[in-house]
Amino acid sequence: MERFDFLVLGSGIGGLTFALEVAETGTVGVVTKKERGESNTNYAQGGIAAVLDPEDSFESHVADTLEAGAGLCHREVVERVVREAPEHIRRLARWGVEFTPAKRAGLAFDLGQEGGHSRRRIVHARDMTGREVEQALLRRARESGSIRFFENHFAVDLIRDSAGRCGGAHVLAADGRIVPFLAPVTCLATGGAGKVYLYTSNPDIASGDGLAMAYRAGATLANLEFMQFHPTCLYHPQAKNFLISEAVRGEGGVLRLRSGETFMERYHPRGCLAPRDVVARAIDAEMKRTGDEHVLLDISHRDPEFVRSRFPGIHAACLRYGIDITRDPIPVVPAAHYLCGGVWVDARGRSDVPGLYAVGEVACTGLHGANRLASNSLLEALVFATAAARDARVRARQAGPIDPPPPWEAGGSREPDEDVVVTQNWDEIRRTMWNYVGIVRTDRRLSRARRRVDLIHEEVRDHLRRYRPSADLLELRNLAQVADLMVRCAAHRRESRGLHYNADHPAPRDEWRRDTFVRREVP
Repeated sequence: MERFDFLVLGSGIGGLTFALEVAETGTVGVVTKKERGESNTNYAQGGIAAVLDPEDSFESHVADTLEAGAGLCHREVVERVVREAPEHIRRLARWGVEFTPAKRAGLAFDLGQEGGHSRRRIVHARDMTGREVEQALLRRARESGSIRFFENHFAVDLIRDSAGRCGGAHVLAADGRIVPFLAPVTCLATGGAGKVYLYTSNPDIASGDGLAMAYRAGATLANLEFMQFHPTCLYHPQAKNFLISEAVRGEGGVLRLRSGETFMERYHPRGCLAPRDVVARAIDAEMKRTGDEHVLLDISHRDPEFVRSRFPGIHAACLRYGIDITRDPIPVVPAAHYLCGGVWVDARGRSDVPGLYAVGEVACTGLHGANRLASNSLLEALVFATAAARDARVRARQAGPIDPPPPWEAGGSREPDEDVVVTQNWDEIRRTMWNYVGIVRTDRRLSRARRRVDLIHEEVRDHLRRYRPSADLLELRNLAQVADLMVRCAAHRRESRGLHYNADHPAPRDEWRRDTFVRREVP
């Protein structure tokens, strides 16, 4: 058994920021199912949106966010996050994040532009911003005497006491034991659920674990129908999950068909800088119209030295696949990228389960609405992790002791004899979600998805009852749970809005201008 004042599940920007803030007042356990640096944050290329140019304004950033969110953003949340952004950028710089410096007088940092933004306001560290932020936060965490990391540990289920409070989590340790980690404050920072889809920009860890655990514990989840598909992932038979940053289009990259023809001007006044949902649907429509397996993103008309210096990571990665982006267009396709829904939280990151906080992609704060504006995600994690930590410090001081829970007994005791059950169901879930709950949906596709996911979900539950739990089986359990919830939310929304496009209900409707909530009643 392990005891802490604060338990953090996940080690991305949200989890590490929360841990660093609360470490000043208590002991912190950080549980991460892979190495501590393996997170969605680490793969974020673009940057962090913030108003730092005197010619820009908070009002403009707010307006761009609201427009992208398609009527579901909570304005008070948007205004707060936008106004707090500059101070969080300055704090990261103080903490050692080396953002790309500005070449223009009067600015501290170079500012990029991305789709949906009317101004240049993306602070970045070349094209590897997430990795730079992650490493800086990990350095500070290593210097803290109050933070203890548990790598290769898998959080299984949240612990609730007789009063309904969250008191920590049962965790599958690296040696196969399931150990209770007790704390009066638990912060979910487990990231998103991109691996529920066959094609995704996310790393393998993004299997919706925090969402599934929170749902099983009785927390309210919201807006799970809004999965953002990034328009431009590298299309190559040997490439896996490699994103081509939206900043490439922000610096003049042009989308073309394989014939060389441009097409985005037919879909949106901003052309290639349209919001992501518009661009992803446009690419999907053109691929279906032409029968092509991909489109092209072309920045070869820009100065080669500029391209190499602005996008060193993308340039190097594409070269490994024989693509020189200074001369060649990049073959790209859409892929599942960012979940705009999640565990419903208030302004201080609190879920409706006492003692349980959620920050980062696992949370739904009201900022993104029906479609996230580019580079608002790392910003959201910073703002809400800081607010959650301030509230959690007070809660930890006031909370009483956590009684040891009974052993976790949801799994069987036999060793699994057929790993094919896991691999087959994993593959089937992801293909079902891609084919039926993808960029374009219909009532019939959603109905088919619901039937298939229900069968898989029951088979996974039966397998878990029979056999000893492994990380792979527990991950599949979470994937099936999240797929089920996403299908239910998508079928419930009888309109098209933002990232949710249903061809049977192609227009937005005023009566559906509201959040979608789903919650499991826990005895």
